[in-house]
Amino acid sequence: MELGESLTQCAVREAREETGLEVEITGLVGTYSDPRHVIAYSDGEVRQQFNICYTAKAVGGEMTPSDESTALEFVAPSAFDDLPMHPTQRLRLKHYAERRDHPYLG
Repeated sequence: MELGESLTQCAVREAREETGLEVEITGLVGTYSDPRHVIAYSDGEVRQQFNICYTAKAVGGEMTPSDESTALEFVAPSAFDDLPMHPTQRLRLKHYAERRDHPYLG
């Protein structure tokens, strides 16, 4: 997040930077802050990850990988289980696919 940005503005910017897509935020899946979700980066930085997970729709742009992504594709929720990912990422996708009435707060 950059100074002067709201959370949703940050999400829109990050989506554009990492995917090439212009998106419109449509909802909130939840907030995720599992203290066991620790990421060690190749430059030696280690941090406890947290996430605010939104739903969005693409309104423009073209899918283009960036320095922060190696490949991009849309995947049907029925294929989520076949993807390799951290358990906390899997939880976010599970909550998205469930189309919950209220956002997850954890």
